[in-house]
Amino acid sequence: MTPPSLPSGSQSPSDRLGATALQVPARLMLVEEAEQCLPGHSFETLQVMLEQDHVLHVELHHPEKRIAVNMAFWREMVECFQDVGQDSSCHATVISGAGKCFMAGIDLMGMGSEFMMVEGEDRARKAWNLCRKICEYQETFSVLEKCPKPVIAAVHGACVGAGVDLISACDIRYCAQDAWFQEVDIGLVADVGTLQHLPKIMGSWRVPVPTGSPSLAHSRVFADKEMLLQRALEAATTIAARSSVAVQGTKVNLLCSWDHPVPKSLRYVATWNMSMLQTEDILKSVQVAMEKKGPEDVPFSKL
Repeated sequence: MTPPSLPSGSQSPSDRLGATALQVPARLMLVEEAEQCLPGHSFETLQVMLEQDHVLHVELHHPEKRIAVNMAFWREMVECFQDVGQDSSCHATVISGAGKCFMAGIDLMGMGSEFMMVEGEDRARKAWNLCRKICEYQETFSVLEKCPKPVIAAVHGACVGAGVDLISACDIRYCAQDAWFQEVDIGLVADVGTLQHLPKIMGSWRVPVPTGSPSLAHSRVFADKEMLLQRALEAATTIAARSSVAVQGTKVNLLCSWDHPVPKSLRYVATWNMSMLQTEDILKSVQVAMEKKGPEDVPFSKL
């Protein structure tokens, strides 16, 4: 039985990776010049500007919410970059975040019910519907990879969760010195592109250890054995405090991605998460995050 089909349609800062929560703006109007490039489109979560001849600037908007991903974002990204790909006057695109950061992850308040209250009479049907939903969300970032125009990510401040998925699908990534990255803190395996793109972007030795700490994203050298063991144990402790469902699932999917093309790896993680997203670890992690606590405060079950 095959899962539902996809719908048609350092170091430098860029090496520091590791999950947090976010959302995006109220109504935004395209500037007059950009309307000539993307006729008839205005977006709730994106602002499109013609910066100079043949160069579009797509800005993730809603700075008052720190660019947290809401429901409209998933649809509008696909609409926007499908149009960008077909626009003969656009030769390249830059994507950035408005306000103090690039993207703060998913708006937990706005999107929590998407995964906490999945339709279905039993677990099998809930899993099937989850798989279909994941495949739809994957297209939000796959559209960047499919776009024939080069897409450059300009990252500053926090780039969390879905933000990491987004930039991993871009062709080029530029970062400000204050850029930082985080991925695994709410009890789930990243399933919309990060694990499939990172091994190919960075090489296996630079792919981050599956923790929430951006400082653990790269190999490190220490002055002596004492410091070496201290930091190694700190890293192990950080990993151990995370959801085992998320950490072990991340490793499984990274290994799959290393030996398989991106589309096949995306299908694999969608099939994986159709069951794993039903874990209680997610709800526990969200509750702790709302209380401004860390993953080490979550009473995860053994695995």
